[in-house]
Amino acid sequence: MADKGYSARTFRAYLRRRGIKATIPECVDQLAGRRRRRERPCGFDTTVYRRRNVVERCFNRLKQWRGIATRYEKQPGRYLATVTLASTLIWRET
Repeated sequence: MADKGYSARTFRAYLRRRGIKATIPECVDQLAGRRRRRERPCGFDTTVYRRRNVVERCFNRLKQWRGIATRYEKQPGRYLATVTLASTLIWRET
């Protein structure tokens, strides 16, 4: 799942070569060009794309923690512990 910034033909072709099913909305100008060339539209599943919002909101909540956003902890284990602690505290709030 990606936003419209990754809807270029080359990016979609790269994902297709790797066997990855893409759920990326198309820009308006890309849709118009596709209609003009009489090509079939890319598959786009709106219900799958809506789930992307949950992940984006989670990252935004985690980035509110200054230590996570600026990556003060340079060691991977400590950084993971910080992210786990922040995730647990965010989960308890909801």
